[in-house]
Amino acid sequence: MRLLLVASDAMEFRGILAHSESPRRTSVGANWTRTAKVNGNDVLLVANGVGRRRAAAAVDAASTVFPADHVVSTGFCGALDPSLRLSDLVVAGCVASGARRFAAAPVTGGLRATTGTVCSIDRVATTAVEKQALYSQGAIAVEMEAAGVAERAGSLGLPFSCVKVVTDLAGEDMANDFNKALRSDGHFATMHIFRDSLRHPGTRIPELIRLQRRCARAARTLGDFFADCRF
Repeated sequence: MRLLLVASDAMEFRGILAHSESPRRTSVGANWTRTAKVNGNDVLLVANGVGRRRAAAAVDAASTVFPADHVVSTGFCGALDPSLRLSDLVVAGCVASGARRFAAAPVTGGLRATTGTVCSIDRVATTAVEKQALYSQGAIAVEMEAAGVAERAGSLGLPFSCVKVVTDLAGEDMANDFNKALRSDGHFATMHIFRDSLRHPGTRIPELIRLQRRCARAARTLGDFFADCRF
């Protein structure tokens, strides 16, 4: 099977690359791309920045050079369901974006995953109050790219799946303002985040360190899942 995997940042693919064969750089017209063999599948990994628009553009660019059989939105997410823990896998049965709903095909593997609706929004959900409001609408996790991937996969007539891993919990507030640091190119202005964190070093710097560790662990979980998954 030929799989197109779309994430926002290359760090989300580190675990998958660790389980891959013959990874190679390739030119697709996106920020970061690799081809590889994963679990017997020909895979194109594309990271094109944060948000629906950047994710949709990644699918469009990839489709011109890679005849995918299946398109997957993957990477990190925030928990809305209070029962979800750090590094838990979430496999969407549906992606919700405003009033729109996109069906998502199941993905199974050796690791346990929670299935439900994933909410795709245009900002980082930074407070427990905001996450609770989204949870009350029926979603179990929140992220920013899946709707863009789902929409473009649908326009191409391709099956779509969404596999995410939790990096922040439903009851947590973020001390750092990642929304303010999000640039138009789909990347976070790291120096802006760092300078801002120095104004409140007691809370914001430890949060950045925790988040880095959580992301590394989440990427390993994604790699373990894709190394033994079935579509």
